Amino acid sequence: MPRLRLLVIATSIAMAACSQSSNDNQSTPAPAPAASAPAAGSSTAQADAANPFFTASTLPFQAPPFDKIKEGDYQPAIEEGMRQHLAEIEKIANNPEPPTFDNTFIPMEKSGALLRRTMRAFDTVTGANTSDALQKVQEEEAPKLAAHQDAIYLNDKLFQRVEAIYNQRDRLKLDPESLRLVEVTYRDFVHNGAKLSAADKTKLKELNKEESTLSTQFTNKLLAATKAGALTVDDAARLKGLSEGDLAAAAQAAKGRKLDGKWTLPLQNTTQQPALKDLEDRATREALFKASWDRAEHGGDNDTRATIERIAQIRAEQAKLLGFPTYAAWKLEDQMAKTPERAIDFMQNLVPAATGRAEREAADIQKVIDQQHGGFKLAAWDWEHYAEQVRKARYDLDENQIKPYFELDNVLQNGVFYAANQLYGLTFKERHDIPVWQPDVRVFEVFDKDGTSMALFYCDYFKRDNKGGGAWMDNLVEESTLLGTKPVVFNVANFTKPAPGQPALLSFDDVITMFHEFGHALHGMFADTKYPSLSGANTARDFVEFPSQFNEHWATDPKVFAHYAINYKTHQPMPQALVGKIKQARHFNSGYDMTELVAAALLDMGWHTLSADAPKQDADKFEMDVLTKDKINLSYVPPRYRSSYFQHIWGNGYAAGYYAYLWTQMLADDGFEWFKEHGGLTRANGDRFRQMVLSRGNTEDLAKMYKDWRGKDPSVEPMLIDRGLKDAPKGNEK
Repeated sequence: MPRLRLLVIATSIAMAACSQSSNDNQSTPAPAPAASAPAAGSSTAQADAANPFFTASTLPFQAPPFDKIKEGDYQPAIEEGMRQHLAEIEKIANNPEPPTFDNTFIPMEKSGALLRRTMRAFDTVTGANTSDALQKVQEEEAPKLAAHQDAIYLNDKLFQRVEAIYNQRDRLKLDPESLRLVEVTYRDFVHNGAKLSAADKTKLKELNKEESTLSTQFTNKLLAATKAGALTVDDAARLKGLSEGDLAAAAQAAKGRKLDGKWTLPLQNTTQQPALKDLEDRATREALFKASWDRAEHGGDNDTRATIERIAQIRAEQAKLLGFPTYAAWKLEDQMAKTPERAIDFMQNLVPAATGRAEREAADIQKVIDQQHGGFKLAAWDWEHYAEQVRKARYDLDENQIKPYFELDNVLQNGVFYAANQLYGLTFKERHDIPVWQPDVRVFEVFDKDGTSMALFYCDYFKRDNKGGGAWMDNLVEESTLLGTKPVVFNVANFTKPAPGQPALLSFDDVITMFHEFGHALHGMFADTKYPSLSGANTARDFVEFPSQFNEHWATDPKVFAHYAINYKTHQPMPQALVGKIKQARHFNSGYDMTELVAAALLDMGWHTLSADAPKQDADKFEMDVLTKDKINLSYVPPRYRSSYFQHIWGNGYAAGYYAYLWTQMLADDGFEWFKEHGGLTRANGDRFRQMVLSRGNTEDLAKMYKDWRGKDPSVEPMLIDRGLKDAPKGNEK
């Protein structure tokens, strides 16, 4: 997923490309006198000269000089960046000339250079390699950045200029992209309170400030809770079933915590944990599951429940001020779904098929437990372990059989990059001269089909205790022909780091994650737009996951799969018999997978359809009530995220938007049908998709963009079939 970022320019740079803009060396208008640089020779000027953010990067693609950036550089650069940016905005707002597109929108797009390049690097590091000092800066700056955003959106003079141009937009003969910028910017101003009374603007500013502070606190609490929640054991017998490589990684994780002679299983961000598949000791499985389930609910400093309860209240109050019955109604106004009712109806229509299949899967698992005289009823911590046994019995397929064929670097180079080459003609060359934020990070220069250098791609794949959970993509520099910048994008994941000297072997789910996040990366790399606000993944939440989920399909394309599924020891391709088993088992557990995802999405929508008049909720009771009401409360299929560790909705900008993963599954699966209908993996198909979708960012209405490319509106049928919730028509099986 792209990561959501605080707005630091007048129009949205919300997604980086899942979250979902370091536009250095821009032609920025001269700031007002108040923003002039300190006098030469002053101590401030000397400090500025030593701060690498105060001048545009001279590295290729204006990449951040992480080798020169110190933790102490971020805060002064953020503070000065906000000051300079507001001076630029004031100059635009107070321009005595009548408002025109060129004297209002163009300088707005160019403004905030220092703040953008600082925040892009800061958000990258605090997400993937944070520290106590950086978290303190986050918490101090979050309310200031929220106030900074309000100072732009709620600036009356600036909005009057934006509105004047919007009202005459049809007479200005603007090119389509410029017209789209006017419409999107005007909508964003109104959406964020530009038409409120002065008194209501003051109230909104206070709510925004508090919400931003609490959201940052939630992120930092959750990171600490996830680290503290790791399961550590002092008897290797409790970990029976784990591979030698997994045991070595657990020992290494314990050693990193100064727990020599023990074994630590760090928590992933999701409810279920990878080790649950292999752990044979039921008590250990239960302990690991509960460590995950309760990670942020132990009381004390890292308990997130009071924080999220207040955030939900604030968001409902924000929506009421802005004239909406709920936060979800406000949030979805400019999304493809348009209303929470439509999104909820879409999800609830999936519930019967998803839970029905999950219940049948549970019955199969219970049979195995009973056959083994287990003497217990299936619980959430048993599912992964016994589902794996069902899969082995039904398909003769063992996860540990296939992992040797998915060595990380080979999947990256001969799978992810190879598919991009076959579809789009891209080639990749690793560079070792570009500074990175952590030694595990790798950098590749990306070359277009004609051999021209077009982007930098960073990848940071291994889990660390100071890295946020999950996987995401973002930009360090956004593409913009106006600013003369090319894209610098990155992917982050949380794969288990192997012990020294051991290969990094992936599960097939991890492989899909790599293809998914690289789909976001392509969205950023292929951006070909004038304005940074409309570039790359700066789109609606329920569109931005479309390119990433679409790209997942190439992981199982026969030509691509054969190119990367190579045994790291023997260098032999995966035997066709094993390939066949994977294909036969591809819908295995699909009821579980869909149920846990829909449950989380409905939980998100439950929190964000509360009215401002509703009393403060008890997080645990509210969660149970929502899942019960929506008929998706299966004890053995917990939601993918609990409220208390749902980083997507409390910290990463997917509030009232987690349904987007389901909505875009519909787009992705329907869109892949077009490829199948037109010959599949071909350069012609890839180039057409790049030209009509991936390069266009948010430069036109997204529903129209999809329909123009696809030839029709999306259908949910391919999604139901592809996700195993409906049988394919005879003769049309994948």
